[in-house]
Amino acid sequence: MKVRAKYRFLRMSPQKVRQVVDLIRGRQVDNALAILKFTPRAAAREVSKVLKSAIANAENNAMLSREDLYVAAITADDGPRLKRWRARARGRADRILKRTCHVTVVLDEYEYEEADETV
Repeated sequence: MKVRAKYRFLRMSPQKVRQVVDLIRGRQVDNALAILKFTPRAAAREVSKVLKSAIANAENNAMLSREDLYVAAITADDGPRLKRWRARARGRADRILKRTCHVTVVLDEYEYEEADETV
């Protein structure tokens, strides 16, 4: 059973968040939290919040065991851009794009195969 959590409109560039997200894709949740704890990037703290929310959703809503969970998918998609202006020389203006992103975490359970006893 897949469980998800979203953090929408994160005021951080998606390119910077993707660098952190790529570190934990496919990992067991406790291992992923440990990696995020020691990653020296601002995005690591925000991704950690989303991951903890997904873990709480899995434990409380879906009644899944934390030990069996892993990060099945995690994405940092573009959100809307806040458009601002900066004054330049001779009465001109430059555009500033303040980027946002949407972080989505999908957790799933490890599936253990039972041994065949037909030997």
